[in-house]
Amino acid sequence: MVQLVGSLRKEVAESLSTCRVLVVGAGGIGCELLKNLVLTGFKNIEVIDLDIIDVSNLNRQFLFQKKHVGKSKAQVAKESVLQFCPTANITAYHDSIMNPDYNVEFFRNFMLVMNALDNRAARNHVNRMCLAADIPLIESGTAGYLGQVTVIKKGLTECYECQPKPTQKTFPGCTIRNTPSEPIHCIVWAKYLFNQLFGEEDADQEVSPDTADPEASWNPAETEARAMASETDGDIKRVSTKEWARSTGYDPAKLFNKLFKDDIMYLLTMDKLWKKRKAPLPLDWHQLESQGRPQGEVKAVGLKDQQVLGVWGYCQLFQHSIETLRSELQEKGDGAELVWDKDDAPALDFVTAAANLRMYIFSMTMKSRFDIKSMAGNIIPAIATTNAIIAGLIVMEGLKVVSGELESCRTIFLNKHPNLRKKLLVPCILDPPCANCYVCASRPEVTVKLNVLKTTVLALQDRILKERFGMVAPDVNIEDGKGTILISSEEGETDANNGKFLSDFGIRNGSRLQSDDFLQDYTLLINVLHAEDLEKDVEFEVVGDAPDKAPPPPSNQEDASSIANGNKDSAQPSTSNAAAEVDDVMIVESEGEEEEEASSSSAAAVPTSGTKRKHLDDETGEASVKRPRTNQSHESADAEDDDDDDDIIALD
Repeated sequence: MVQLVGSLRKEVAESLSTCRVLVVGAGGIGCELLKNLVLTGFKNIEVIDLDIIDVSNLNRQFLFQKKHVGKSKAQVAKESVLQFCPTANITAYHDSIMNPDYNVEFFRNFMLVMNALDNRAARNHVNRMCLAADIPLIESGTAGYLGQVTVIKKGLTECYECQPKPTQKTFPGCTIRNTPSEPIHCIVWAKYLFNQLFGEEDADQEVSPDTADPEASWNPAETEARAMASETDGDIKRVSTKEWARSTGYDPAKLFNKLFKDDIMYLLTMDKLWKKRKAPLPLDWHQLESQGRPQGEVKAVGLKDQQVLGVWGYCQLFQHSIETLRSELQEKGDGAELVWDKDDAPALDFVTAAANLRMYIFSMTMKSRFDIKSMAGNIIPAIATTNAIIAGLIVMEGLKVVSGELESCRTIFLNKHPNLRKKLLVPCILDPPCANCYVCASRPEVTVKLNVLKTTVLALQDRILKERFGMVAPDVNIEDGKGTILISSEEGETDANNGKFLSDFGIRNGSRLQSDDFLQDYTLLINVLHAEDLEKDVEFEVVGDAPDKAPPPPSNQEDASSIANGNKDSAQPSTSNAAAEVDDVMIVESEGEEEEEASSSSAAAVPTSGTKRKHLDDETGEASVKRPRTNQSHESADAEDDDDDDDIIALD
């Protein structure tokens, strides 16, 4: 007769009390997961999270209260969970999981790792560490009402990086600076402007008109001359945008007229730009001020964050936010910089005002503060109940792993609408490893197309190895028979190589590079494909089955493109501005066995014959294709218009 301890078999309950598990992330999913783990009987838990608690977390991360704002998520989560089970042994780390201290040996201390992360970089890293340590990993994610849980085990299942994930959408600089056509272009411009005025200046985030735009009015010779002039000082003393703003005392009227009058009038001189486009309409601060309430100004109604103000209303918001941000800079002292944060009200007010004024100038429909916040932060709203469901599914799969029943583990999808079998939860058999995966294959290998005459060693390290292939501290050797060291992870050892081109080291078409990341216990062979015909502004391309070659997302999307409140822009394992809060979700339908039949008509996708898999892009929130045979997903009832679909990613 089976002996039970609570609802569990005695041997399973005993295993739970002795096994060590690692939870990576203590946010929306992490809070629910930690609570579930201790109530299920897990006794030895370690949790790591670099984030601190923000007021915006309190509506769904129920281990935290108002008194905890500003404190470590991991530490407060531990203290709160111990109130459910005081006998649990919980260790909290307020740190990044990508810290070298958490090496392969650290991961080997655990029977199971559970991810509750919000960005791709950290997910990639944990995936590789678990593969290196040969430890089961349970990956999870949510996006609004959608959710997913899957189990990853080296040699048995796909790893997190087996399937393509499109890179985050970017926009040409001349579009942002000269010819915006969508609200997202104006929002990106406004965020660039924030950094140019108050934050860390970046030459790639210039907001002034691009005089070298090939569509501009001048003939080719003049265009080339102007482009060259923009790169040199000549006899003119050039000052940065921030220096100029400081020289005016951050005068709102002067800033306004420079950005929304003078620069726009300058753009109008580039007459070729406006032959097939509606020309922008300059705004003048003093003229608007004298009018007080310009013609067409409508009194805003509704909730404050959902109001769309008139032009003068955004002028006043622009003025007020600049005065507040100016005061914050002065308080910090000389040389201080402010950092963009979605939860910083003056910063968000500034971007809201600047973006909407630019939208008005370029004849676009202006957006509410709520919409600007979501689009500027690239975030889909988090739903507390979705997090709770997914956390429960993580524990159920975790019980199978601890019981040694890996063969019964499933990938489980939570859909927004029931399928024809009236099921919201759709289990699917785990897929085997992808033979061409550049992470978990027996000999990871990839081909990169680049121009060896123009690509520097630093670009190879930062843009390709770290950013594109997710390495933390790569070492690179050239397979030239000599073992020439191109890049070393030892500080300063190969810094002299950074500015040199790959061709300076004899790298040419067909050359092979071996890149090792000893922290991740990961080796990648790179075949160099020299090309001089890359598209403009494209530094490199990954050839073959790597993520850059993912098929384009379907045009008809919905749940994925819903937008709401948010922050963060790029994938980093923290709450810093560089962080992109992302949660991968796949909507899957397949045919065959019982589990697969259950998903054959999932409401999250259009039912058709054949195997169907959709993968929600964790950077853009759009559905990408996981398998060659695909369908488009339905649009959600609350999806925004096409202008709102860009650069949307998920929160928890």
